[in-house]
Amino acid sequence: MLTARILIASTRAARGEYADRTGPVLRDWLASRGFDVPAPIVVADGHEVGRALRRALGEEPDVLITSGGTGITPTDSTPEQTAPHLTCELPGIIDAIRRRGEAAAPSAILSRGVAGMAGRTFVVNLPGSTGGVRDGIAVLDPVLDHVLDQRDGGGHAADPHPTPDTPHDPQEPTA
Repeated sequence: MLTARILIASTRAARGEYADRTGPVLRDWLASRGFDVPAPIVVADGHEVGRALRRALGEEPDVLITSGGTGITPTDSTPEQTAPHLTCELPGIIDAIRRRGEAAAPSAILSRGVAGMAGRTFVVNLPGSTGGVRDGIAVLDPVLDHVLDQRDGGGHAADPHPTPDTPHDPQEPTA
């Protein structure tokens, strides 16, 4: 069974000033896809995020999603806490999440999240808003299986739209 972990970076939620609203959305989505996913872990922004990331990555889940700490406030450091763990960055994922969010909230372009592989774990930093998380899910849902397949050495699907000048042979090995 595939496993997932969710880490919420929110100082106010960690102090109990309000309830985390993004973790349950992520948990429901991952569970609906068949992942074994325990309750989200909520920690304060900053160095506690780094400690929680190390603990979660030590469990070697298939997927680790963070929410929060991707903005520009002085305590937002989730990307800086995450980046040293990535062995392979996937910037297109974060670019797509920002593009998706920009139409509804121009401030979405301020999100500094990172995504990539930390060993065998697919890691993604999502914004701390429910809208940002829903944008992230919309981007991740159609590619998540492919990411995990690629991680395990799977091939690429045949190009459904080859152009005449760049034909694609589905039997040809791809990078």
